[in-house]
Amino acid sequence: MKISENWLREWVNPSISSDDLVAQITMAGLEVDEVLPVASEFSGVVVGEIISADPHPNADKLQVCQVSDGTDTFQVVCGAPNARPGIKIPFAKIGAVLGADFKIKKAKLRQVESFGMLCSASELGVSDDNDGIMELPLSLATGADFREVLGLDDKIIDVDLTPNRSDCLSLAGLAREVGVLNKVDLTPVDIVAVDVAIEDTFPVRVDAVEACPRYLGRVIRGVNVTAQTPLWMIEKLRRSGIRSIDPIVDITNYVMLELGQPMHAFDLANLSGSIVVRMAAADEKIVLLDGQEISLREDTLVIADEKAPLAIAGVMGGEGSGVNAETTDVFLESAFFAPIALAGKARSYGLHTDSSHRFERGVDASLQEKAIERATALILEIAGGQAGAVTHTVNEASLPDAAVVTLRRKKLDQYLAISIEKELVTDILTRLGLEMLEVNDEVWTVKSPSHRFDIAIEADLIEEVARIYGYDNLPSSMPQAAVNFTPLSEGKTPIQALRATLVSQGYQEAVTYSFIDPVLSKQFLPEIEPVPLENPISADMGVMRPSLIPGLVKAYLYNQNRQQSRVRLFETGRRFIGSVEALEDLDQQQQISGLIAGSRHPEAWYHGSEKVDFYDLKAHVEALFELNNGGQPTYERSACEFLHPGRSADIYIDGQFVGLMGELHPQLSKTLGANQPIYVFDIALNAVLNATLPEYKAVSRFPEVRRDLALLVDRSVPVSELERVIVSSAGEGFKNVLVFDVYQGQGIDETKKSVALGLTWQHPSHTLSDEEVNNSVEQTVTALAEQLGAVVRG
Repeated sequence: MKISENWLREWVNPSISSDDLVAQITMAGLEVDEVLPVASEFSGVVVGEIISADPHPNADKLQVCQVSDGTDTFQVVCGAPNARPGIKIPFAKIGAVLGADFKIKKAKLRQVESFGMLCSASELGVSDDNDGIMELPLSLATGADFREVLGLDDKIIDVDLTPNRSDCLSLAGLAREVGVLNKVDLTPVDIVAVDVAIEDTFPVRVDAVEACPRYLGRVIRGVNVTAQTPLWMIEKLRRSGIRSIDPIVDITNYVMLELGQPMHAFDLANLSGSIVVRMAAADEKIVLLDGQEISLREDTLVIADEKAPLAIAGVMGGEGSGVNAETTDVFLESAFFAPIALAGKARSYGLHTDSSHRFERGVDASLQEKAIERATALILEIAGGQAGAVTHTVNEASLPDAAVVTLRRKKLDQYLAISIEKELVTDILTRLGLEMLEVNDEVWTVKSPSHRFDIAIEADLIEEVARIYGYDNLPSSMPQAAVNFTPLSEGKTPIQALRATLVSQGYQEAVTYSFIDPVLSKQFLPEIEPVPLENPISADMGVMRPSLIPGLVKAYLYNQNRQQSRVRLFETGRRFIGSVEALEDLDQQQQISGLIAGSRHPEAWYHGSEKVDFYDLKAHVEALFELNNGGQPTYERSACEFLHPGRSADIYIDGQFVGLMGELHPQLSKTLGANQPIYVFDIALNAVLNATLPEYKAVSRFPEVRRDLALLVDRSVPVSELERVIVSSAGEGFKNVLVFDVYQGQGIDETKKSVALGLTWQHPSHTLSDEEVNNSVEQTVTALAEQLGAVVRG
């Protein structure tokens, strides 16, 4: 809400500077967004009057004007289209300074001398209007200082209010706050009931009593809508961000800004039968003041007559019933609408008005009569006319009740960490307008005023005391608590170590959404029913992810579409399996997943451009497991549907499935639009975090002995099975086994493969003899033949 500082100081004028006032308002919880000058810096500008305006002899679009400053007449060349005799305008005389350094000098335009400048509103920083020179009311004295006449040594304070403080969406509300903060009395306008001059009334019927428990109306006849709105009112409206329209509309807007009560004026001649406050009928139509036609819903409160809707209650009036240039009689409305009845309605129709902004947050339920009397007095003063009696339609049972709240001394001291004197607390609550029902050393029981409907519970009173006492005056201290540091377990690998390992392999960490497209979920894991979201952000984020892989693949495709072909990504996070019907049925598993695609090395002259393959991925996975000094992973052919059937593997630790890895299925890659193979892994995070404490083993002083075996086995036999049999049968002193060659092709049965293995023995207490090693080799070969059908190649 924007408000003029000068206007605010008309109501309450503490002896503090503008900067201190702004800081004080902000610290009281009413944050000031910005403070702007009402106009630019300028001097030497007076109110001038155009005596004559003749065409320029050498230019079609220029005029030669004779301008009076009340004493002398000056010739000024002007290009504004609205320059004409008889109007008053801002006149910058020779020597005037606009802005920081633009000085007005004698000039010659197309061979005609000009002694000054006629100014537009934008050139003076008064507004953005630059369509022509600024026209001033004829009532202003010619030659008067323009800055002084308009009171431009002023500032606009823009206050950003939280939704609960709608009581400050008015000059009166903000002035109340400033008065309380500074212990200064208010000097509000004196509002008295106007004399009833005519007996005319207009019937009102309220059908929706809960949505509109109070409706006041008044007939005013003989108004002059062509009357000039006073300059002081136009300026106050402008500084609050509202443009002047006509005196009736200007007055209703002015009262809204001044008191906080939105109002509306109907053209009495366009009303039929009576005013009816009711809910709209389904698909009922109304053309609003902004010209758009709205199809109403049944949950919308409307102001209607016997024929049709006239306005969306608390939002905007209709075009057909509004005040226009032909209006002579008006029906003035001042009503209280329940916030719950209007909440969200304007937004649902794509509207937002100053009226809806206030009614949705709440308006003082006792303000309507004061507002209608204030507006009536201003209309009679400015536009003339005769006022009828105010008609009251009130349902007391539906009006909000004033809250009675008890503040306990114990709670106040506990929350503020300070004990404030009872008399000071009482004074603060009293200055806030709260009625004291009971005060003693332990409690304050108060009744909230009608404009403070946000005060409902004890915490609200504590907040009010803290605000007015001053947050800066509350003690600040560091919290004290006994902190018991939990020792880090050496049985866990820090997740930072996993991240560092992958980063060292060229990966970048990604953070993808936990919500994915249901279609994408089915493409990867058709056998899993994903957990649906009740209110998804969008259709393509409708389910919780059953795996981290779809999100990483989507991130890869995003990079691919931006010519980034070499991609390495990893992510740690949860996947969601099960149902949300019961929390115990929803399994939120922590995973670590990764993706690689593109060339093995960054582009450079000193190496080739080989693409990554399954074994690059396998090396990265094994690097994670090597961190924890735990069991070695073993692998089995994977049956996962979204992976390549011949280039994928399930990962096991101690016989337990912990994850999978492999190339994305070519068909799925093609469907998704990938232009090269993508390799992924997905592992249970605990499997790579669980660590085994290292144990010391003495290094043998005796030499190693190695024997190489070339075995013929069926192609379907995995190397891991060969390793398993060798480890179990190689006997005492066996150290390790490694594969150094695999051959398939000419000279070997097409159902077989040749696997060359290096077996190493080393005994901790003596040098192994050839006989011991040969016996171990023979045992191993026999076991391989019996269990796997392996034959030593000759």
